[in-house]
Amino acid sequence: MSRGALAGAWTVYLKELVDALRDRRTLLTVLLSSVAVGPLVLVLISSLVGGIEKRAEARSVVVVGIEHAPSLANYLARQTYVVRVAPGDYEEQLRKSRLGEPVVVIPADFETALRSGETPLVELVSAASNQRAATGVGPVLRLLRGFNQEQATLRLALRGVAPALLETVRVEERDLADAATRAAQLATMVPFFVLMAMLYGALNAALDTTAGERERGSLEPLLMTPVPRAALVLGKWGAVATVAMLIAVLSCLSFLPGQWLLRSEALSAMFRFGVREAAWFVSLLLPLAGALSALLMALAVRCKTFKEAQANATVVLLAVSLLPLLTVFNQEGEEAWHLWLPALAQTTLMGRVLKGEALPATDLALPVLVCVGLAALALAYVMRLLRQAVLK
Repeated sequence: MSRGALAGAWTVYLKELVDALRDRRTLLTVLLSSVAVGPLVLVLISSLVGGIEKRAEARSVVVVGIEHAPSLANYLARQTYVVRVAPGDYEEQLRKSRLGEPVVVIPADFETALRSGETPLVELVSAASNQRAATGVGPVLRLLRGFNQEQATLRLALRGVAPALLETVRVEERDLADAATRAAQLATMVPFFVLMAMLYGALNAALDTTAGERERGSLEPLLMTPVPRAALVLGKWGAVATVAMLIAVLSCLSFLPGQWLLRSEALSAMFRFGVREAAWFVSLLLPLAGALSALLMALAVRCKTFKEAQANATVVLLAVSLLPLLTVFNQEGEEAWHLWLPALAQTTLMGRVLKGEALPATDLALPVLVCVGLAALALAYVMRLLRQAVLK
């Protein structure tokens, strides 16, 4: 490309960038999707975890018929648990999520059966649709099993049998995941939100610079200028990619001060996202921003209206939002072909960054080459349409 063509591309780039930043829709997208996404997500997570911790610290059990089980009441008191009497319509409240704790139902013959050596039936009532109650099933179930184990030990002791004889195998758990890996599980949503913020930021700019200008009637006069088609397309593409990367940078940086909003000390210790991780995220998203910008422009350049371009871009939005979910549904771990798919490759590499794993040069180069190839094909398609004056 000649020096004059480069100068023309630079002029188009500055013009399109200024127009994009003046667009209220783009500015609103920048503010909402990039600046606010980090604090908003972390506040929601903090509220969720804070509610779980609050219920765990309360150490209360909702029981029906506790008067029939004084031995169980004594055990719960020794475990520093407070017994709360369940409301009469506890089943209805559990179904409608008004009651946030599972209910222990004790039969009337509990103590009689216990003294006679029989096994009384105790129900633990919950509802799968009630997430608050469902999360409390595990702790209450472990508590009841502790009571069961204590009663069995006492019975064996009364009969002169050592309880250790029943434990033929001693089991100890050992977690191979280090602190960084466990912390990465909490920050798994960060790559997805950053990726989607960048995509929606590029969407408005890409559609406005192609279908939007055609709808306003400003694209045809621009094509009549002496600026080469390649310079025109490169200038427009550079402006769209710049807006996309600006949003990606702001989105990554928003998670840094957003961590101050975490109200749980345990959550703050687990959530590890610093300047290093933000810099890696921006570096990994740079080629994807260029590829998505070019692809959105290629889809919108043939559309006559902005709304029509939005409808066509739905395919890209759906693909980019679904591809990262493959890492969730694929229980076999990371596969080699993940690095060949844009969006999925970046999500996979960002997950490695959060875990503190090394990033080989080959794994970094492959997604870059794929994005460069995709961007080149999309830009070549846009240039061909403009050269053939397909726009009418």
